[in-house]
Amino acid sequence: MRVLIVLPGAIGDVARALPLLGRLRRARPDAHIGWAVEPPAAPLLTGHPWLNEVTVFERAGGARAFLAFLRRVRAGGWTMALDLGRSLKSGIVARASGARQRLGFARSDGREGNWLFANVHVAAQGIERSKLEQFLAFGDRLGLAPGPVEFGLAPTEAEARDADAILHGLARPLVAACLGSTCSSRRWFPDRTAEVLRTLLARDGGSAVLLGTVADASFAAEVVRRSDGAVRDLVGRTSLRQLVAILGRAQLAFGPDSGALHLAAAVGVPTVSLWGATSAARSAPWGSEHLAVTGTAPCAPCFLKTCPIERVCMRTITPGDLTVAWNGARART
Repeated sequence: MRVLIVLPGAIGDVARALPLLGRLRRARPDAHIGWAVEPPAAPLLTGHPWLNEVTVFERAGGARAFLAFLRRVRAGGWTMALDLGRSLKSGIVARASGARQRLGFARSDGREGNWLFANVHVAAQGIERSKLEQFLAFGDRLGLAPGPVEFGLAPTEAEARDADAILHGLARPLVAACLGSTCSSRRWFPDRTAEVLRTLLARDGGSAVLLGTVADASFAAEVVRRSDGAVRDLVGRTSLRQLVAILGRAQLAFGPDSGALHLAAAVGVPTVSLWGATSAARSAPWGSEHLAVTGTAPCAPCFLKTCPIERVCMRTITPGDLTVAWNGARART
């Protein structure tokens, strides 16, 4: 049995599909399982203990690179393809795999005609079911035995040493502020982020790290400027694998909908998530759904990448809302 998972997309989506991979591996320990992915999330999969093969589409190479990627996929001899991507691109990849059995989402859950490339469809999921559970629905369709939600993300010894070196000198407890998001409509605000950090560090002691990509550098600089110290700016200074190891050492993570936030939840960190343009019901980090804080606006959730009215929904979320959520998490533990 040779199974190809097709999910090229975002880091958060790939992280939330890992429990399906684990369920498949437990049910089919002898299967050869591969994953077709794009570069941003590929480090999560390379060397993953449940995977046999990772095929990466170097999208910067454009159409020529995509054709070469499809040829590599075709050469895999796949007997089954699981198209988790919902898009025209993922549908093309699944079809190019040559797999006789191609599972995909129902027509109502996909876009760009994606459903046409599958010959078996999972039951309609709707927009309010969590993405992680939607991915697990592929296991239901295959009749796989249910099991625990596990992600299989663990740093190597070298990555653990890197994290220790990066965090050297920082007191515990450690708070991870995940600043960025691929969509500007989801972002929160530097002054409020700094206020949360000041409140938490004054109350609990410890220190904080700021996490994100190079695009978040100016945001991070403003947070540092407004903070009272004990805040280390790591934005754009870690690899994805180092980020996983650093998050695993945190006692709390918070921020808007982002890949880093889902990685924090995947390694077991209580995660306070902020929602406005997107839906907490659909995307709140697994295991920390009770810590989701949702802003209010007549148009929310709009699912727009950019907001034409200055993120009204996110502006209704106050620093106090986050500390209330965190107090609730502490009470549970």
